[in-house]
Order: sequence, then structure tokens, then C-alpha cells
Amino acid sequence: MRPKIYDAVKSLNETTAFSITDNKLDGWDIAEVKTGATRPTDNEITTELTRLQTEYDAQDYARKRKAEYDKLNQFEMQFDDKKNSTTTWVDKINEIKARYPK
Repeated sequence: MRPKIYDAVKSLNETTAFSITDNKLDGWDIAEVKTGATRPTDNEITTELTRLQTEYDAQDYARKRKAEYDKLNQFEMQFDDKKNSTTTWVDKINEIKARYPK
């Protein structure tokens, strides 16, 4: 799931309660007074959201590979390859990796 404003704020401060309305940070717990956890600025949130989005995009190949891997009955394929002296499982994994390179 693509990162949202909530994810950026949570990444900047995991312990403070907050609320988001209309895609904007509008509520911040009084923990700032108790703990010194300062409310992030809009610029800090935007910067963090950009960082999280870049991280998310960089893992696109991994999400696509996993979806393909999950469709395979890999243990059975490995067993059959060992029993039949074939390379069906390795071939399929290499095909998926070639389709979705890093």
C-alpha cells in the first residue's frame, strides 16, 4: 500500500497520538508538553512522505516477484525436480526474476 500522510507522521514520531483530516495533520497530542515530541512541520511531513514513497517504489520488483512466487507450489516443484532430475523450479524462479529485475 502506497504511503500516506499518516505513515509519514508516524515515521517521524511513533509515540505521539495525532489525527489527520482532509489529508492534513490537524491534531497533535499534548505529549509534546510532556515528552518534548514536537509537531512536525508540513515541510518535514512532505519530505518524509517523499522518502517513504521512494522506498516504496524501490521495492516494486519485490512485491511483483512475491505475488508470482506465492502462486507456485514451490515445495512440490522442488521435490519433483529432485525426483525427476529436472530444473522446473529453478527455471520458473529465474523466469520471474528476469520479468521483474531489481
